[in-house]
Amino acid sequence: MKVYSVYDPAFKPYGQIVEGMDNAIEELLDVLKDTPLPEGTDYVPEEERLQELPAMVEISEHLYGGMPVQLGWCNGHNTKLNCLEYHRDSEFNLGTENFILLLAKQSEIIDGVLDTAKVKAFWVPAGVMVECFATTLHYAPCHTDAKKGFRVLVALPQGTNTDKPVFEPRNWEDRLLRARNKWLLAHPESTEAAEGAYVGLTGENMDIANLI
Repeated sequence: MKVYSVYDPAFKPYGQIVEGMDNAIEELLDVLKDTPLPEGTDYVPEEERLQELPAMVEISEHLYGGMPVQLGWCNGHNTKLNCLEYHRDSEFNLGTENFILLLAKQSEIIDGVLDTAKVKAFWVPAGVMVECFATTLHYAPCHTDAKKGFRVLVALPQGTNTDKPVFEPRNWEDRLLRARNKWLLAHPESTEAAEGAYVGLTGENMDIANLI
């Protein structure tokens, strides 16, 4: 499996580099570096210290056009795909260390299933903020150095990844809804599948440990 840079033209269908946010990025990194680093992977949808920064207002205004946003983090150690998710809005990521994103496109889901052979890996340098488009399937970052792990900002519209709304499914996509504004496809080998998540990934549950 090839690992592309987010500066490679291959990234353009999936997202883009955020420009003009240098002061906000510096503020965010200063707080992110002091967030926990678990042995596994942990996710916090909203971190109070990040929400209190002037950078939160900048992200709301310049990246979401004034919409309410939540700034959280996904930290730890990981090299496996396990799942892919998408939202109805872009997600913005920023890491204190280099990290890798495993991505696919929503349009590649066929009859409720995505072949993991469609997944591509993208290297994100430390301190570079990237946007993953709403149509980009993604999940937990992967580390590039097991000693350093990853600490990655996750910026999303407020309320995303919180409690799932309760309703009767009306179509196949409703079966994917795992939390608010979170549609998820799990690999059969994943913990999420064992916990009842929709199994929508077929093929290898890729592990990039041999690529880093």
